[in-house]
Amino acid sequence: MEPGLESSKISDMDYHALNAMLNLYDADGRIQFEKDREAARQYFLQHVNQNMVFFHNFEERMRYLIDNDYYEKDLIEQYPMPFIESLRDEAFAMKFRFPTFLGAFKFFTSYALKTFDGKRYLERFEDRVVMVALGLAQGDQELARGLVREIISGRFQPATPTFLNLGKAQRGELVSCFLLRIEDNMESISRGINSSLQLSKRGGGVALLLSNIRESGAPIKKIENQSSGIIPVMKLLEDSFSYANQLGARQGAGAVYLSAHHPDIMKFLDTKRENADEKIRIKTLSLGVVIPDITFELAKKNEDMYLFSPYDVERIYGVPFGDISITEKYHEMVDDARIKKTKISARHFFQTVAELQFESGYPYIVFEDTVNRANPIKGRINMSNLCSEILQVNTPTTYNEDLSYGRIGKDISCNLGSMNIAAAMDGGALGDTVELAIRALTSVSDQSHITSVRSIEDGNDQSHAIGLGQMNLHGYLAREHVHYGSEEGIDFTNIYFYTVLFHAIRASNRLAIERGSAFGGFEDSKYASGEFFDKYTERPWQPETERVGELFANAGVAIPSQDDWRELKASVMQHGIYNQNLQAVPPTGSISYINNSTSSIHPIASKIEIRKEGKLGRVYYPAPFMTNENLDYYQDAYEIGPEKIIDTYAAATQHVDQGLSLTLFFKDTASTRDINRAQIYAWRKGIKTIYYIRLRQLALEGTELDQCVSCML
Repeated sequence: MEPGLESSKISDMDYHALNAMLNLYDADGRIQFEKDREAARQYFLQHVNQNMVFFHNFEERMRYLIDNDYYEKDLIEQYPMPFIESLRDEAFAMKFRFPTFLGAFKFFTSYALKTFDGKRYLERFEDRVVMVALGLAQGDQELARGLVREIISGRFQPATPTFLNLGKAQRGELVSCFLLRIEDNMESISRGINSSLQLSKRGGGVALLLSNIRESGAPIKKIENQSSGIIPVMKLLEDSFSYANQLGARQGAGAVYLSAHHPDIMKFLDTKRENADEKIRIKTLSLGVVIPDITFELAKKNEDMYLFSPYDVERIYGVPFGDISITEKYHEMVDDARIKKTKISARHFFQTVAELQFESGYPYIVFEDTVNRANPIKGRINMSNLCSEILQVNTPTTYNEDLSYGRIGKDISCNLGSMNIAAAMDGGALGDTVELAIRALTSVSDQSHITSVRSIEDGNDQSHAIGLGQMNLHGYLAREHVHYGSEEGIDFTNIYFYTVLFHAIRASNRLAIERGSAFGGFEDSKYASGEFFDKYTERPWQPETERVGELFANAGVAIPSQDDWRELKASVMQHGIYNQNLQAVPPTGSISYINNSTSSIHPIASKIEIRKEGKLGRVYYPAPFMTNENLDYYQDAYEIGPEKIIDTYAAATQHVDQGLSLTLFFKDTASTRDINRAQIYAWRKGIKTIYYIRLRQLALEGTELDQCVSCML
């Protein structure tokens, strides 16, 4: 067949059919990557361009979008209109193209501004980027230009709520998720449920701490056996999240965390059993367990673990159960006859956790003492969020008899965005990218005002906490012919995160100097004392392998020296930093597709990912930078195994002040013993949290797929 005729036939094919050809080898047994690129082009020709609202010029477009309440007028008025036009011209001059069909499809399905009837598009990718940059820059023209360059180049990508909503007149919040603590009283429980409804209505996932609530059978007003414990609270929360379904678009998302030494812990875990009674079964709420070091030590000795009444602990120690270090106070509480306690086998506890993870992927795990040893902020961390990467100090809220606030505590909102490791290294100016990203995320925090939940608003206003994430680690390593989990791969991860940390702190220090203030409580932090910097000033951090040294040298990315750290330490101790928390690595999903990245810093789940996308059905996504020549560097997470993933995350964790959303993948031959071993290995390596446990599941016989990866990342 003549080449021209073949090309003509392909161009007449439906974009969905072209994308599906990724799943079919050609005559030479090679993956047809070019068909997916053609699918992306045909998607524009056959669908996007046909459904894009046409305007004669820039002025007509902007007038229409402002007058008809599509764009936020107050935001537009912060800039001269000629500047906005020039910024849009700059954006289009960068010649952005979606390299995959799924990237284009995700953008126009999930992010682009549409007419109110949802049938036509009002934005291209560049238009969305410009509006997001204008919104984040808040009138700063130079910052807006910088953000347009960073986002279109793929070096920085705001999280979904920010990228979706900024600049739109009809929009939701810019924040990804929230963390709330509940105290051991009815006022706090009812306020927690109401706050969950309010936050779900605004589009954010909510995690709640249940460790402080008294156990089933505990006394109420000194009358024994009156408390119903935590299970009814969980049922109320699950119903609340189901009700707050965001206009029917999706159910609200919630998670609950409980201490391993809470007396209701086994009942808590039983709610996720496949054969659980419907009266206690929890179907949609995510579960997380907070495990201190002492629990592992007791299991190692094959001893029982004591479970302590939160009611008695708070009565005797004067602080809620979740704010007590179980490891530090364990033997003291065991010996205290005033504290009611029960005991279970520590090994049985860990076996139960592994069984449930084997069945459902839950519970998430927070390694409590590891988290708090690494915490540079005064106070205690006792929970995480829906994706187990947010680790921040919270404080309790108290209430008066009329349900008004007695003292407003500090709860947490997640202000997130992620860098693309490959694009950031290619840019050669990693420090500039980090600084612009920190300024962008600080703007998200500055613009977030959740007045309906005062503890969230006050916590955000005091802390200015943000979470700069990373994605595309596997894509970058494979492109550079480095195996994920290899000595070079771990070495790169270590030095990359080390370098990002330096620039993140420097950017936050510059913000503190510019604004003349640091985050609330800075003076009591390890930043203020200088202790945080000791591990960076007392010894040099350099690549341990020649290959990683070459990667940084060839990219023109300088690795901070001890003198750089000493200078930064002095400036921070004098002026402070503006953001209480700076980094958190979430499990990036949709933004990875539009950014052509592997998700977060974990390995790919499959070389060609298969997704179900509504009425379109199956859609195929090739791993970024993968070619028929470098397939060996794209081992999937199940082949790589949990140890190398843990080693990689451990290298990054030591330079991240919050957490990293770590999913562990096991082959279908794995047992609960294998999961237990991985948990212990992760704890010993200094991992802070574990998100999901995923087991490879074989596909049904007779399908064209070799395997089905049943994970949502």
